[in-house]
Amino acid sequence: MQAPFTGYETVVKPEWIDGNGHMNLAYYMVIFDHALDLLCAAWDLDWQYTRRTNHGTFAAETHTIYETELIEGDRVRVESWVLAADAKRVHVGQEIHRISDGARACCWEAVMLHVDLGVRKVVPFPPAQMAAIRATAEAHAAAGLPDWIGRKVQMKR
Repeated sequence: MQAPFTGYETVVKPEWIDGNGHMNLAYYMVIFDHALDLLCAAWDLDWQYTRRTNHGTFAAETHTIYETELIEGDRVRVESWVLAADAKRVHVGQEIHRISDGARACCWEAVMLHVDLGVRKVVPFPPAQMAAIRATAEAHAAAGLPDWIGRKVQMKR
């Protein structure tokens, strides 16, 4: 698994622009979610997995840092890291970068849970998926993780 994991690129659509003339915060989550889908697919935890097993992933906690505005037509790419994992959870971090100049526009981290949709309870990942997640986490840790991970929401004085 490459470190960081990449592969998702998109363009900021006109309908994503708000009254301030930049991309509305909701669409950053759309971009991160689509990039996360690619990462999950690499572990066989995609929507086909959900249909096949009646298990899926839920977000339990997220944190977002907005750094640079994105405007209509900006092309962006996402970099993803696996920061930590245990039997039932995976901690991911992602960054959106504007392709034209490489500027980091937004950082996002989340703790995702593996859920049995039949009983709506958190359950362990299957062994094959857990092995893939752990291998990714090890590769990403060896390559170095972003320094913004783990920040909390606060007003610094």
